[in-house]
Amino acid sequence: MKKCMIFKVLFALLFSYVSYAQTEEQEQQEQQAEEEVKFMTPQLSIVKKSIVKDKEPIEYAEILEENALWVQVVWRRIDCRERMNYHLYYPTEDLSTRRSLAQTLIDGIRAKKIQAYDDEEMQIPLSSAQVLKKLGAEDKEIIQEKIDGSGDTVIHQKGYVKWNEVREFMLKEEWIIDKKHGRLDVRILGMCPIRVYKKDMSGGSEESSVESELRNALFWVYFPEARRVLANTICYNGKNQIANLSFDDVFHKRYFSSYIEKMSNEINDREIREYTRNGLEALLESERIKRFLLETESDLWSY
Repeated sequence: MKKCMIFKVLFALLFSYVSYAQTEEQEQQEQQAEEEVKFMTPQLSIVKKSIVKDKEPIEYAEILEENALWVQVVWRRIDCRERMNYHLYYPTEDLSTRRSLAQTLIDGIRAKKIQAYDDEEMQIPLSSAQVLKKLGAEDKEIIQEKIDGSGDTVIHQKGYVKWNEVREFMLKEEWIIDKKHGRLDVRILGMCPIRVYKKDMSGGSEESSVESELRNALFWVYFPEARRVLANTICYNGKNQIANLSFDDVFHKRYFSSYIEKMSNEINDREIREYTRNGLEALLESERIKRFLLETESDLWSY
């Protein structure tokens, strides 16, 4: 009888051990199967777009001094609120699939592929931290006093860029009539994003709250250097999203709307607004300068 009981106990222990071993082996197999499963990376487009990413900037022909019949420097402003310039302005938030012109320039500065400058002559370099400070996107420490009066609390606030505030760009261009190639050539020398934002000018008084719209020139970039980054960034094309249009193509093909603010002159390069009234008169003067630039080319080739 005792032998029978011992045999039953041994059989039960053996059965439980085998069951435990099988369960543990099954769990290991399931865990191994889960580790071996590789999920697909989501592709947000059926067509893989790689042409722009591997694209080189369009090479410009060298213009020698003896071939330049006429040269004029022009400053023009791009207002991204115009419908024709939406592809430069949007998106105004961080997306993984698309970048705006301002985001592309800032990314290039952060990656040290583009050098930012504080002046139009591009002589005073800026660091990426200085650029973020101009954007109002630097990290801040806010000191708050505790209610119980036991001390102050330091709150670290992470800075972020308000992309919707960068809605204007200034271009510095050189218009050249090249007699060797027989054409009027336009070369962009520099580009400057402009931050447009509102600031409370009441001095903290709630009764007299007055907001004023301010414009702040953020930084200048040397456009021939920035072209290396712009040529590898896709610009949204609403008419055909497989057209592989880059930001470099946009400026090379003049796919934007703008108006002239200044042309080099003998009076310290004064701006149009300095000798005209703002509004219609300034726009008419801008159109007059544009006609002058185009008519100068035809006048030089006439006999």
